[in-house]
Amino acid sequence: MKPPKRLFPAALFLLLLAACAAPLAFGAEAEKNPAEEPIGEVFKWLNFALVFGAAGYFIAKKAPAVFRKRAEAVTASITEAATAKAEAERQLRETEGRLARLNEEIAELRAAAQREAAAEAERIRARAREEAAKIDRAAEAEIEAAGRAARMELKAIAARVAVERADALIRQRLNRDAQSRLFQNFLGDLARRAN
Repeated sequence: MKPPKRLFPAALFLLLLAACAAPLAFGAEAEKNPAEEPIGEVFKWLNFALVFGAAGYFIAKKAPAVFRKRAEAVTASITEAATAKAEAERQLRETEGRLARLNEEIAELRAAAQREAAAEAERIRARAREEAAKIDRAAEAEIEAAGRAARMELKAIAARVAVERADALIRQRLNRDAQSRLFQNFLGDLARRAN
């Protein structure tokens, strides 16, 4: 049968107490220095063994748990660092890949911009040609309209001048006899038409 675990520390404490009290008991009998006696040497070694044993016991009892926790913490830190390193390497590879593709993308963007600029320039030229054609047609229409207006004005002037000239000629050639003959002819024409 195993002694209970609580009994061992109590026994160890009593043994330590006895070791500390023994020199006092022996010192009361004689006035000699107990450390110089052979029994003093035995108690020194016994005291050393008890202190060393108690320290060893507590170290053996507590140290594995402390070392285990520390080892687990170190292992977790190493695992975490490895994960962080792998993530950093992955990001580095992605970034390097993007940088490698960056020059290609820039070249593609420049080519697209040049194509768009050329297309826009062609659209502008086409619009300019259309506008020039519209302006030409409008100018031709204005010229034609101005020509018609000028011809009409010229005809009006020519007609007015002709009428004025004819009026002047008629006044010059038309005397009283000619007026009366003309009037008689007119009346004759009216009578004929009436019948």
